[in-house]
This record gives sequence, C-alpha cells and structure tokens, in this order.
Amino acid sequence: MTGDKRVVAVLGPTNTGKTTYAIERMLGHRTGVIGLPLRLLAREVYDRVVAARGPSVVALVTGEERIVPPRTQYWVCTVEAMPDGMGCDFLAVDEIQLCADPERGHVFTDRLLRARGLHETLFLGSDTMRGPIRALVPQAQFMQRERMSDLTYIGAKKISRMKPRSAIVGFSVENVYAIAELIRRQKGGAAVVMGALSPRTRNAQVDMYQNGEVDYLVATDAIGMGLNLDVDHVAFSALSKFDGRRMRPLAPNELAQIAGRAGRGLKNGTFGVTGDAAPLDEGVAEAITSHRFTPLKKLNWRNHALQFGSIERLIATLETSPDHEMLVKARDADDLSALKALAQDAEITARCTDGPSVRLLWDVCRIPDFRGISHAEHAGLLEVIFNHLHERGQIPDEWLARQIQRIDRTDGDIDALSKRLAFIRTWTYVAQRKGWTADEIHWREEARSVEDRLSDALHERLTQRFVDRRTSVLLRRLGQKEAMVADVSNTGEVTVEGEFVGRLEGFRFSQDKSATGAEAKTIKSAALQALAPQFHLRADRFYNAPDTEIDFTEQGGLMWGKDAVGKLIAGPEALKPQVEVFVDDVAGPEVAQKVQRRLQHFIDRKIAALFELLITLNRDETLTGLARGFAFQMVEALGVLPRAAVANEVKALDQDARGALRKHGIRFGQFTIFMPLLLKPAPTRLRLVLWSLSKGLSDFPEAPPPGLVTIPADAAAPEGADTMAGYRVAGERAIRIDMLERLADMLRGENSRAGFEATADMLSITGMTLEQFADLMQGLGYKAERGEREKVKPVDAVVAEAPTPAEDAPVMDEAEADAAPAGATPDEAVAAEAAVPDIPAEETPIGTAPDAEDAGPETEVFYTFTWGRAPRAHGAGRKQGGDRSKGKGKPGGKGKRGGPRGEKDKGAQKFSARPPKSEKKIDPDNPFAAALMGLKDTK
Repeated sequence: MTGDKRVVAVLGPTNTGKTTYAIERMLGHRTGVIGLPLRLLAREVYDRVVAARGPSVVALVTGEERIVPPRTQYWVCTVEAMPDGMGCDFLAVDEIQLCADPERGHVFTDRLLRARGLHETLFLGSDTMRGPIRALVPQAQFMQRERMSDLTYIGAKKISRMKPRSAIVGFSVENVYAIAELIRRQKGGAAVVMGALSPRTRNAQVDMYQNGEVDYLVATDAIGMGLNLDVDHVAFSALSKFDGRRMRPLAPNELAQIAGRAGRGLKNGTFGVTGDAAPLDEGVAEAITSHRFTPLKKLNWRNHALQFGSIERLIATLETSPDHEMLVKARDADDLSALKALAQDAEITARCTDGPSVRLLWDVCRIPDFRGISHAEHAGLLEVIFNHLHERGQIPDEWLARQIQRIDRTDGDIDALSKRLAFIRTWTYVAQRKGWTADEIHWREEARSVEDRLSDALHERLTQRFVDRRTSVLLRRLGQKEAMVADVSNTGEVTVEGEFVGRLEGFRFSQDKSATGAEAKTIKSAALQALAPQFHLRADRFYNAPDTEIDFTEQGGLMWGKDAVGKLIAGPEALKPQVEVFVDDVAGPEVAQKVQRRLQHFIDRKIAALFELLITLNRDETLTGLARGFAFQMVEALGVLPRAAVANEVKALDQDARGALRKHGIRFGQFTIFMPLLLKPAPTRLRLVLWSLSKGLSDFPEAPPPGLVTIPADAAAPEGADTMAGYRVAGERAIRIDMLERLADMLRGENSRAGFEATADMLSITGMTLEQFADLMQGLGYKAERGEREKVKPVDAVVAEAPTPAEDAPVMDEAEADAAPAGATPDEAVAAEAAVPDIPAEETPIGTAPDAEDAGPETEVFYTFTWGRAPRAHGAGRKQGGDRSKGKGKPGGKGKRGGPRGEKDKGAQKFSARPPKSEKKIDPDNPFAAALMGLKDTK
C-alpha cells in the first residue's frame, strides 16, 4: 500500500515491544489516536505519552474518565471510547486478537474494519490474526516482531517455594484473595491486580510490587493485556475460567498471552502451574514457548449501521448477520440485552416514538453493568435514568447527589469497598456523558473524588490484609548480601530495617508474639542476624556496669536491671556457687564468656561482702581441734545452727574454744548457735538462695519481710528453711532467732515447775496475743494450762489506793463519788449529788450500775506455763502435746504469777528452766561462769 495511507499489522508474541513501537510512531505524527483493551493499560500509556509531550496536548478518554485539554493532539482511549471520524494522522489498535472475544470482540472487529488514520494505521496483536486481517483488510502490510527474551516452561511448583518476582494468576476474586492470603503468611505479602480495580487502586498495588515492597503479585488475566511489569515467573493456579456464561478451559494462545508477561526486555522468563492446576500438556507448553498457535478462523461482528426509527428497527439492525465468511454474529451483549428488556416496558415504548428518543434509549443501554447484580436490576436502573433524561433533558441534581452520597463511605472490608467502587463507576460513566447533567464538570469531579477515596481505602485494606510489610522487608533483605541494621531502644525494643521484630531481654531475643509460622521464622532469622553486633556492644556495656545494676532474685536468677541474664547453680561449696548465663547462641562464645565472667565476679563479691564473718572464720588458722571443727560446721550451715543438732559438740567445747569462736561473732544461744550480724535482711536473702542451691531445691523458699518478729509457719517449706530464714518454728508461727533468745533469757527467771504466767514484756517482744503466745510456748516444750478468773477492776484499785485528802479539802463519800463525773472536784460532786436519787448502799455495791444487779463478775483468761517435756525435734509437727483443758483458776487465784494471794513463792530460787541434773557442769557461756566456779570450789 502506498505511503500516506498505509495499514500495518504488527504481529508477534508478548514482549516484542509492539506497544512501545506504536507510541513512537504516534509521536512522529502531528495527531494520533491509540485504542487499548483496558483502562488500566490506557492509563499506563497516557502517563508515558504525557511524560514525552506534556499534559497539555494529551487526552485520556475511557468509559469512566475523560481528560481532554483544549489543544489535544494525542488521544489515548479504550477501544470502546475511540472517537469516530476524528481524522487523526495516526491510529492504532492494540491487542487486535480480541476480535475473537465473545463479549467485546465485535468492538475490536469494527475498529479493524472501519478505523483508519489519515496517514498511518497500526493493528497490534498476536500472529493468530494474520489470516483474518489478510482476508478482511487486503491492503494491510505485515510486520513480524520476535520476542526479545526466551520463555521457558518449568512445570509445577508449590507457592511456598515460589521464587521472588513471581506473578500467580487466578481467574476469580475468591481465588485471587485465597492465594494472596497464603502468600502473606509464607512470603510476607503480595500485591493484588484485577480488572475490576480502579486505575488508582491498581496503580498503587503495582507500584508496591514494582518498588520492591513485596516480591509477589497475584492477579487475574488482566495482566495479560499489555501491562508492563517486572515479572520473572508466571504461575497459573487454574487453567479454566468463567467467561460470563460457562466455565471453559483457556486456549493455548490465551495462556500464552498471560505467560508472556514473564521476562521483560532482554530478561528471560519462566512459566508454570501451582496449586490445584494440573501440569500443562507437552504440546500446549511447546506451543507457548515457540509461539505457534492455531490461527483464528472467525471474528465476532455486530452491525455498526444502526437505524433508530423505532426500538424494533434498532434491535433488528443490531441482530443483522454478517456477509463475510470470516465474521460471525456476536452473541447478545449487555447493551442489547438491556435494550430488549426495556422494550417490554409500556412507558418506555410510549416515550420512544421518534429517532432521537430511540437513540437516547440506546445510549442509556450502553451504560456498562459495572455492578453485576442482575440483568433485571441493571435494566431497572437504566429505566430510571432514561425517564429522567427523556422527561427533563438531564438527570436531576438532587437524585444524582443521593445516589453518589449513599456510596461515599470508606468504612467496611474489601468486599464492601469493591462493591461501592463498582457502583460509583456507573455514575462516573454517566457523568462523562455530554449533556446528561446540568453541571458536567462538577459531577465528573464529584464522582472522581468519591472513586479516588474508595480506591485509596481499598488499597489500604488490600495492603492490610495481604501484605505483612515487616516479613516482606526482612525476607528481601535476607536474600541480599548486605548486612541488615538493627536498632535497640532504651526499653529493649528491636527494630530491623525500621520494622519492629521483638525485644532484647538481656542477651536473649524475644520475638514478637503476634508472628506465627513462616513469618515467625523469618523474623527470628533476620533479627538474630542483625543483632550480632548489638550483642557485642551490649556485652561490653554489661561487663563495665557497676554491681549496683546487677542483682539476684530469691529463686537464684541474676538480673541486669529488669532483664534476666543468668542464674546461679550449685558449686563445690555452698559459698561458691557457679553461674549459668542466658545468652543466645548467635551472640557467640565470646559474648557468653564475657557475661559469665561478669556475673561470677558479681556473685563472688556479693558473698564476700555479706558473709565476710564466715569467710574470716573459715580462714582463721588459729582455730584448732574442736573449735576448728565447729567453725567448719558453722560455715557449712551458713552461720545458723540449731543447738539441738550440735548439742554434743557444744558441750565438748572448752572455755577457750568458745571464747575464740565468740571473737568471730558467734553467739551460743539456748536454742540456736548463730552470728547475729548474719540475721540481717541482705545476708538472710542470699543465705536462703545459697542453701537452696546446695540442697538441690527446685522451688526456693523466700525470705520473710524484714522487721517481723514472728511469721506464720509454712508447713510446705522444706526442713531447715525456717532456720536459714533466721526463724524457729514453734506452734503455728515461727519466731525470729534473736528474739527467741531474749525470750529464753526471760524464761530463765520463772518457776517452770510451779508454773508462771506470761508477762507484758514477753508478749511485747514477741508481738503476739496471749493465745498465740500459748501456742508458741507449747511449740517450745511447755505445757499451757488455760484458766479463767475474776478480772480485777481498775476502779477498785483506785479506791483502795486513794490518798488521804487534805484537812481543808472537801471529802466525797461513796455516793458522791459515784455521781460525780470523771475528774470532778468535791464541790462539783456535791452539786451533782442533788440530782441523784437516794439509793440504799446495801442494794447497790460500789462500782456497780443500778441496772446491773443480775450481772455476774467479769472474768479474764490466763495461761499457766509449766515445763512439760523435752522440746520436740526442730521442724517436727506442731500441736502435739500441751494441755489446753479449760478449768477454773486456783482458789484465791489472784496471787502474782498464778500463786495464792499473799503466799510466797517458796523455792523459786532453787529451780531453773531446765530440770537440774546431778553434777551438771557449769555452762561456760554463762557470763557468771567464773564466779560460779569460785563458789563451787568454796563448798
């Protein structure tokens, strides 16, 4: 064909640069039009042309978008929106093989037959169109373009093993979402691309993939229509799809159109199957890789020469059959189905009595069914729109505003937002139609702003649901050679490449608990790799930290601030525990050794400071013989020994040995041999830990709160725990060792055979009630005899001991004293007596209210303690023995310490707390031992 009206068919597989070639040819002309199969692709080409020529000369026209500058030179359109009869110098139609599509094929066929540029026309598509183009456009020239890279079939592969920069193709929304969710869990996330998405949402998702935020793309077959993506591998999750009427298998050329998206430019690509899709037949795979497909034999066609005399005439012209063997009449599209449905409505037919009305009805019927609810629902909406337009000439602003307002909501999930986007696309299309609204610019902007808001919200929901940015970033960085950067905050929060991954607790990494499965493995792997330098920095800081920053717990844990960094374990001796550190393996042995040395230094210094007396005792080489052996026992017992356990050893110690031991702070008490300085809270707390370690306990007893004289006895505590805590169990409670010895000193002065009562001093130093004290005494080996007696009233004591008044002072008799208020003077009492009726003295005893004639004497409970038996073994069960029988007090029982009144305590000086033994040796611990020895020698 000659120069200025040439028609060229540029045919070849994907990745041959056909679209790029068409853009370059268009820009070589003064004006041009290019028609594209999808508005998504139209937007992509529009952006490229704008980048080359600027926005002032480039128009974008689709069903739902119209950007037309006043000086437009280049029109980028969807095929359906290409302007008729514009007379541009250049015209191109991309993906011309869609002439065979059952839904839209008749539009592409119409462009093939009738659309021409004044100087140049290009049809871009698959080589399967060579025969139909040659038959229908005889003057066309052919340009064959070869694929710039190789395409290889690699068979089936699990999604979990899919390499990065892969696209997984599904053929339904449910399938796409399911795959995207699976990839999010295993790979960190995926971008989602579907034809139903708005260009804004689709572009945001594609940008996320192209920028490397995610390495996977899940899409429908929309990506096969010329979208330029950085895809290395395409995997089909299914090999059949629903075409609007039935499920059918995809033809090899359709599979090739999608698979060809793998490998762009000179970069090779691969394709295969995944999920439930069966492996491709060898012949199909070979056809795709070699780009050899069965030529198309039939193209869909619909009559373009429509007649609008009546609805019936319009339908008849639409259903006209083609007159060429290569063409086949297209099946009823949505617009024709809607026209037939509205033709059944009486009001519609009444309105359509002239050509303009029928043409208007046809224009309304061509509104796409974006909502996809049902044909009847769509036809009902078209009827309302047509009636408004026919009756008023425009769609009422109030009605249109209500329709848009109902959709203008960004709440809800992905499905809700997708439905609203489909609904707003209807009004976006309506707003683009010239003359249908009073203010076209306003309603175009209004519909576009709502679509943009919904698009942004949908992109956000898709990202939230299908993208785990943290896992995606970490996986990508793990695959690179560069080291990742970890940051640890003052509170221990760890971020890697800006993503929160967990906490660093001491020298152990605790990852984010919300991560599970493959995501958790990725986080841990990335975090530990990035934390390696942090472990060394932290180990250096810990090694130089003062002891005040380190402490031990009552369960043997070792803490650095709030972080556990190790624990104590039993060593060769109680005072020489060892350290087990809590350090992750990835930190390395150097870090672990540094932490171990620092903790060992800490605990050794702590023991040296708190148990200095014991260490000095153990190193005293002047101690020999029995004293040396006793000192060894004290060290082993950590400074506290029940006397009953070493009674024989104590007896065997001579005066000099005891004196040498006392110089080290050892006190020989009646119940316990101990070092008072080691009963302080800090040594006690550490002693319990060291003792528990030496005993191999799994649960260590805790130290009592400081300052308490008695505490409740713990029946579940291991034997000896009360002694290590500085207490001795006696009955239901345990008493502090040093206070018990003070009590023992008081008890020595009492007559334990005749019996004695508890004094106020005894109750005071123990801080106990009388009942509790009685239980304590029984625990120490005493009998407690309970009794009751008449309580001595303070008023009687006052009267008995009242001093003789002065001679010049008025004297109150008994009646005056009873009537006088407390603290009244005698004169005041005389005045008060006038108000008191005369009561015979013999009827109202002194100190008794008149209405208390029948009340008995007030009683009080007391206990008489006597030595009942040898003290039970330390730590044995409680409440065994001890007489608590209730009985009346002894006759005349108001004597001191329970004896008869006025009767002297004969022989009290002859008894001690312990029954006398024949030829008992003088206790060298007695401070009066030397004097007693002298008295004994003079006998």
